[in-house]
Amino acid sequence: MPPSLRVLLVDDNPVDLDLAREAFSEYANHVSLTTRQSGAAALACLRDPHAERPDVVVLDVNMPLMSGFEVLRTIKSDPILQNMPVVMLSTSTNPADVELAYSLFASSYLVKETSFPSFLREVEDFVRYWRRCQVARQAAD
Repeated sequence: MPPSLRVLLVDDNPVDLDLAREAFSEYANHVSLTTRQSGAAALACLRDPHAERPDVVVLDVNMPLMSGFEVLRTIKSDPILQNMPVVMLSTSTNPADVELAYSLFASSYLVKETSFPSFLREVEDFVRYWRRCQVARQAAD
């Protein structure tokens, strides 16, 4: 049975990507994780007509060249991608950053955890939430 949740994680920090891979590996039967290290690479992946589209994009806010906010703005202005759920991921707890994310139609805003156990709990909550959404969607059909 293929994974039920396809995640595209975009983060320029290799350490954060490794942490996320390790956390998501706990759900290897349920989650397929694809990673990209830049906003441009993420957009190329999303626009590739031959690539399997993710169910959700998890997007780091602070990246060089193209910030997560710029990537989010681009996704939400693209008629093909605009309904894609995007979760913003940041070390910032600044209310202005959170407000900007939601004003650009982010689905959620998560603060990066500094310890693996804390990050794993966030991933567990995320996967649990996604499963509930899938159950609700199936019940509505």
